[in-house]
Amino acid sequence: MSHSVETERNSPWAVFVIFLWLGLTAFGGPVAHLGYFREEFVLRRHWLSEHEYADLVALCQFLPGPASSQVGIALGLSRAGYAGAWAAWAGFTLPSATLLILCALGVARYGDAIPPGLLHGLKVVAVAVVVQAVWGMSRSLCPDAPRIGIMVVAAGFALLVPTVWGQMAVMAMAAMVGVLWLRAAVPAVTQKPVPHTRRLRAGLYCLILFCGLLLGLPLLSAMFASPWLSMVDAFYRVGSLVFGGGHVVMPLLQAELVPSGWVNPDVFLAGYGLVQAVPGPLFTFAAFLGASMNHEPAGWLGGVVCLLAIFAPSFLLVVGVLPFWERLRSHARMRSALSGTNAAVVGLLLAALYRPVWTGAIHTPLDGGLVLLALVALMAWKLPPWLVVLGGGLVGWLIQTVW
Repeated sequence: MSHSVETERNSPWAVFVIFLWLGLTAFGGPVAHLGYFREEFVLRRHWLSEHEYADLVALCQFLPGPASSQVGIALGLSRAGYAGAWAAWAGFTLPSATLLILCALGVARYGDAIPPGLLHGLKVVAVAVVVQAVWGMSRSLCPDAPRIGIMVVAAGFALLVPTVWGQMAVMAMAAMVGVLWLRAAVPAVTQKPVPHTRRLRAGLYCLILFCGLLLGLPLLSAMFASPWLSMVDAFYRVGSLVFGGGHVVMPLLQAELVPSGWVNPDVFLAGYGLVQAVPGPLFTFAAFLGASMNHEPAGWLGGVVCLLAIFAPSFLLVVGVLPFWERLRSHARMRSALSGTNAAVVGLLLAALYRPVWTGAIHTPLDGGLVLLALVALMAWKLPPWLVVLGGGLVGWLIQTVW
């Protein structure tokens, strides 16, 4: 009997239910999500120890992609195998993805019925959210002069070359600078290794598939004029190259979708404001954008396609790298390269704070005042982001009604 009870607790369905509750209640962004996971799986359920959890977080911060979602995928994988990994991702992601697709459909079908001031208020509050992200990330990822320098240079280069390839070049150069200059600044990893049973061969196959899709999708997209391939290529590439968490996905997606006319700039910024008001991972912004496309596929189908495409690299990387993690984490040059890349990520976010976030949302002194009020609410009063976002939309609507 005890064996059957334990098997039920380790089933993918049990994993899905646990993560579904977290997906409905975990507000506050990636750092807060990791706190929720620690409370649930280390302190309450005892799935793993503090050291094992810290090591798992270190692995997922080392990889590109959404760190909190990758931690969830790894927890589901260790608990119930590959089906458990899917169950953990689905439970944590579906609530916010569903809400955002519904919001996108509402904007598309009933956009004229939505007060312009409401959408503008959401865009203005997005400025405060990005300011908070830049401030918090700069304090932890740019603590010394060399990394501050990398941040500033990366921001300037991103403003001069506002393309995805320019951003990729910045991150590559920052990694090289990190290897050359930051060795002494990066401490050695001291956590105990995460116990794992995944075979090296399965990990290797996943890494080969990850690289094959990253290189092959752009070629296929160039060979065949298919909007489906173009969308999958764009979102898969962004999911493969985002270091630093969910906030950094915004400038990469903006560079892919807005200049090409796939998504209207006002809709893009409004969606970025809306994603702060829902629980779960910030990468579900992809579902909103897929549903808001100006070409087919759009709607529910476009949202699901883009959501799967942006999260696919996370699955392949977690399953692929976990068996090799112990060797990678102890490599001094790898840690130095990652440190330089993280500093460049803050620079990319700083550049995005100016364009398109600031230039697209701040037009009057009232807009600037609303940004300051939102910053005080987030950073001084410590109000939850979802409440600040909803309040910003309401204030924007009131301002538009009165003036």
